[in-house]
Amino acid sequence: MAMWVFGYGSLIWKSGFPHDERVVGFIKDYRRVFYQGSTDHRGTPEFPGRTVTLEPAKGEKCWGAAYKITSKEDQHIALEHLEVREKQYDKKVYVDFFTDPDSSTPAVSNVLVYIGSADKKLNVNYLGPAPLQEIAAQIAAATGPSGPNREYLFKLENALKQIGCEDNHVSDLANEVRQIISRG
Repeated sequence: MAMWVFGYGSLIWKSGFPHDERVVGFIKDYRRVFYQGSTDHRGTPEFPGRTVTLEPAKGEKCWGAAYKITSKEDQHIALEHLEVREKQYDKKVYVDFFTDPDSSTPAVSNVLVYIGSADKKLNVNYLGPAPLQEIAAQIAAATGPSGPNREYLFKLENALKQIGCEDNHVSDLANEVRQIISRG
């Protein structure tokens, strides 16, 4: 039986694991937000970066990419990879994945997605909401072992454009970070 994984952040442009198929689509009733602290990839414990997580949002659609993994060996490899890569995300949920905005029937059910919850007891890296300028300043300044936090933001913005998705939270943040960088 195939396993499916939904990516809404860096998984959109870089899966890092073998897969049989990549499908663009969305999940319902969630929105992508830069509320998750990154102390292991795009920041440090002393100066966390910000990466995306999902928060419940009735009626919203979060676009991304779903990966189909068929062989048991590839599923094992993918899960091992994701458990390390997504270790700062405290929740794994299974969702319905849609490809047609007009359909009420999911293209695939039981798609695995990693979420950093807002529960500070379970997710010590949750930073939560802040003013746009504050989030942008943090992203502009943070750097971690995987590179500058701004690179993550700009790659996400570009990946979303490539799949035809407009995400105002991402584009507003990217524009604000560009302004900060241009001011030096």
